[in-house]
Amino acid sequence: MGVAGVGKSTIGRLLAARLGVEFCDGDALHPSANIALMAAGHPLGDLERMPWLHAVGRRLHDSRKQNRGIVVACSALKRRYRDILREHQSDIIVVFLDAPMLVVHERITSREHDYMPPSLLASQFLDLEPLQDDERGMRANVQQSPRKIVGQIAKALASRSLAPLPKADN
Repeated sequence: MGVAGVGKSTIGRLLAARLGVEFCDGDALHPSANIALMAAGHPLGDLERMPWLHAVGRRLHDSRKQNRGIVVACSALKRRYRDILREHQSDIIVVFLDAPMLVVHERITSREHDYMPPSLLASQFLDLEPLQDDERGMRANVQQSPRKIVGQIAKALASRSLAPLPKADN
C-alpha cells in the first residue's frame, strides 16, 4: 500500500516473483469511471473507491480460496479501506511503502502513467493513514533499492514477524 509513485507495482512484481506467486496490480481493477476521473485530475472519493476496494478484496479472497498466494499492489490509503480488504480476506499482510512527499513527487513527475497525474499526489498524502499497531504488516522506506526492500519484506515474511502488536489493556 502507499501513495502513487512509491513503487507499489515494481516492489509487488519483484516480491511476487521472489515468492513464486501471482502479482495483481490493483489499478487494473478500477472501473473505467474511476480511471476517467483520475485522468481528468480529480481525486477519488470514498464512494468511487468502494466498488474498486471490493474488487480487490474479492481478488484476494479468490486467490486464497484457490489455495494460491498473491501479491496485490493497492493504494489502500485509509484504515477503513484496508478494513474492507480484510472483510474479504482477514489475514492479509500489508506492506506500507513510505517516503517523504518530495521524494515521491520527484519519482511521479519522472515516470509515465496512464491516468495518474502528479497533481493528485497531494490529495493522496492528505488521505494517507499509516498502518496502525493492530494491523498485520510492516513499513518499508522506499528510499532504498527495490531489491533491498523486497529482501526485507521476504525476511519479515519468513520470520513471521508481521503479526499485529497486542492491544494494551485499559
